[in-house]
Amino acid sequence: METLTQYGRMAERHWREFLPKMVAELEATGRLHSQLLKAEEQTDEDLDSLRRHLIQQGLTAQQAHDRAWEMVRERYLFLPPEK
Repeated sequence: METLTQYGRMAERHWREFLPKMVAELEATGRLHSQLLKAEEQTDEDLDSLRRHLIQQGLTAQQAHDRAWEMVRERYLFLPPEK
């Protein structure tokens, strides 16, 4: 089984706390780990693409990374809480 990166571990902590029903369903169907891997892969891809774009727009590497992280983290990792 592929090991989760920091993004996957952050997502798992967040999901378990704020999306327990979704986690329970994913665990019951054996898909939690694969969904976490997918979330971290998509985060990494979007983060890299956006960071490159922001650097082309004139931001420093650190500014681009910070801005991209703020924009991307809620797409796949820090999903809105269940109601």
